[in-house]
Amino acid sequence: MKYIIAIIGLLVVFALAFVASTNRKKIKTKPIILMVVIQVLLAFLLLNTKFGLVLIKGIADVFGKILEYAATGISFVFGGLANEGQMPFFLNVLLPIVFISVLIGIFQHLKILPFIMKAIGLLLSKINGMGKLESYNAVASAMVGQSEVFITVKKQLGQLPPHRLYTLCASAMSTVSMSIVGAYMTMIEPRYVVTALVINLFGGFIISSIINPYTVEENEDILVIQDEEKQTFFEMIGEYILDGFKVAIIVGAMLIGFVALMAAVNNVFDLIFGISFQEILGYIFAPVAFIMGVPMAEAVQAGGIMATKLVTNEFVAMIDLTKVQEEFSARTLGIISVFLVSFANFSSIGIIAGAVKGLNEKQGNTVAKFGLKLLYGATLVSVLSAVIVSVVL
Repeated sequence: MKYIIAIIGLLVVFALAFVASTNRKKIKTKPIILMVVIQVLLAFLLLNTKFGLVLIKGIADVFGKILEYAATGISFVFGGLANEGQMPFFLNVLLPIVFISVLIGIFQHLKILPFIMKAIGLLLSKINGMGKLESYNAVASAMVGQSEVFITVKKQLGQLPPHRLYTLCASAMSTVSMSIVGAYMTMIEPRYVVTALVINLFGGFIISSIINPYTVEENEDILVIQDEEKQTFFEMIGEYILDGFKVAIIVGAMLIGFVALMAAVNNVFDLIFGISFQEILGYIFAPVAFIMGVPMAEAVQAGGIMATKLVTNEFVAMIDLTKVQEEFSARTLGIISVFLVSFANFSSIGIIAGAVKGLNEKQGNTVAKFGLKLLYGATLVSVLSAVIVSVVL
């Protein structure tokens, strides 16, 4: 039965993408089918094989050690603010972003990350049938962040037509950056975080290939990566420390606002209608949860968490998931966890449009115009990833 529902889920996702397509005649089915097969194989490898379990355990252990190192610095500065054995969310989940940001900066400075991003991007371009620039951008988004990635291709931003710019922005919204992966792993199982990271990469290409199909000519497909300004090692360290702290503060501020707002809206709806706003959203998103493989008995509650992610952000939704995870079956928990690992939410439209506008005002305005379409496509990527995972769980 789960395979039948998964096939229905795939058909629904592809149909919804097809409806929004800008040029249906240019859709190439062969790369799409190939990437779906790759997604299924990767999901099976990561979740159902000994090699995958060992690999994910290794990645989780690395991030666990990183979080331990980060805790040393956090304890030195904030020690005594929390009771023994207890750590507030900000200290335990958000502040480690500062240390992870430093590590990313070091690998960037040593030219290790740019080499990896370019190599993987070139390899992906052979599979997805899209341009080298688009493929590089998708990998870079997952490593350096959805706003920072545009700095590395700022030389070409002004030259890009709207359809190629859409694909770059879609990749940035469909993935998550390495700097906050450690934070996710404190809230949901690491194996689902890693799996989502990998298959979202291909999911972004699949949905973009349907919604926004085009062919890049060889003479247009020039991959030029903008080097960062020359800095000394310690200048770079200082910059990435501050950048990481800014991210932690911004996420913390958004959580305060969104969690408080959601509590207020839920209470108002409950007083007026006798049902919370999240429960209403749950009923709306329940059919989507069902085609993702969630049993109907759990679909409404799962739909509420999915909708929370869309209207607020993935952190708020993950917090909600941790509160009710005991009420879900292991399979549902895995499907919803994979769905949550992406930047597909309304606030990302402003973040991406602002990042591009800071580098090129005209292109930033272009991004703002197709902002809702970006969110629509990125949400379909999350649904697609969840459907793929439902096949192997």
